[in-house]
Amino acid sequence: MARPPASGALGGSWQWGRTAQTQRALLDAARELFTEQGFTNASIADIVDRAGSSVGSLYHHFGGKSEVFITLFQEHQAAHEEAASKAVAAARLAGVTDRAELFCVGARAFLEGSWQRRDLALLFFAGDGPPGFELIKRRRGHEWIGQNDALLRLPDTSLDRLYAAILTAVIGEGAREVAASKTRRQANRVIDAVIEYVRRLMAAGALTHLSRRQGGELDAGPHRDLDEGGGRRCDYLAQSARAPERVLSRDAPGTARSAGGIRG
Repeated sequence: MARPPASGALGGSWQWGRTAQTQRALLDAARELFTEQGFTNASIADIVDRAGSSVGSLYHHFGGKSEVFITLFQEHQAAHEEAASKAVAAARLAGVTDRAELFCVGARAFLEGSWQRRDLALLFFAGDGPPGFELIKRRRGHEWIGQNDALLRLPDTSLDRLYAAILTAVIGEGAREVAASKTRRQANRVIDAVIEYVRRLMAAGALTHLSRRQGGELDAGPHRDLDEGGGRRCDYLAQSARAPERVLSRDAPGTARSAGGIRG
């Protein structure tokens, strides 16, 4: 992580500007090299050479190559969170109150960021990172689940937490497919498909039962429709899963695989 400069020094604002510029140059150079060569193959010497800096400067500002990588990840995640928060806030100002709709607004902003910073998204999905990075990613994933849980205002039950985790996983894996898209048009198709998946999961999932509880109606739990309808919900979800593939199939032959073959 980038280290802040000491405060109170003479000419501190000038020094801070120079420090920030050096840090940005190192981060930008590392971003290029990591995405071109991977974390393992990119060397500190290559990073400082491209940044026009020095090895001592990199160690001073970040501590090492691993810390530079993690700082890029933290910036990427912060950009995701800022975009989603702003999109949800704007929707609320426009009068949107439905939690499912607000969730979809935030999800779309998240997916858009995966296209805008697709080089970083693919880098962090690649599995080539410093020791301990996968644990950092898992912890960040749990934080996202908690934030989504809070936005949806789900009850604190194991099934509702599972529901929030499923929705978050759909968006996260969708982000991988968005970043891997070859064109903006294809990325748009994938984004629309992911949002459609999410909407349909919500239409048949925990939010339906939550609204019933809040409305005072008896709710037998998350499997009520399945128990009473003889598999009605499974049929509905099977149809739902096919719909986004039809959306993607209009893009190009074989594109539907992106929706049907979302992988971990």
